Amino acid sequence: MEDGKKKGEIYSHTDATKVNLTDEEWKKVLPTDVYHIAREKGTEWAFTGKYWNSSESGTYYCAACGNPLFVSDAKFESSCGWPSFFQPLTKTSVIYSPDNSHGMHRTEVLCGRCKSHLGHVFDDGPPPTGLRYCINSVILDFEKAKEADEHYQQDNKSSDQELE
Repeated sequence: MEDGKKKGEIYSHTDATKVNLTDEEWKKVLPTDVYHIAREKGTEWAFTGKYWNSSESGTYYCAACGNPLFVSDAKFESSCGWPSFFQPLTKTSVIYSPDNSHGMHRTEVLCGRCKSHLGHVFDDGPPPTGLRYCINSVILDFEKAKEADEHYQQDNKSSDQELE
């Protein structure tokens, strides 16, 4: 987790259990800006999010529940002002929903674990998928590849010590 804060009992990078909280329960565990995007389907201003032009290597997670969503290898510069990816980490990382709001026909992208609003997917992306997942930075947590590797090594060292 980027800021090192515990985000509640449901936040996990490894637990795939579906999360079903009420809006009131979400309000208690999410910061206001994350709640607005995740539960009220908000959108941050273009070119203002912390990851729209980031090129660091690592993994992007749902800021609401910790679900792994995208890897930096699938991120590309789209000039749209939001982080853009050509594919999710796994087929179950995200789910899709029709979005006909604001007089447009779009496909909403939701977290596959907690159904938080992430952004939208469009068919104007690069090969190999031709897709552009346009995602709000506010709903993303990021862990650098080196940090993820160190956490993995520490977890395995702890497991090895428990086995001895």
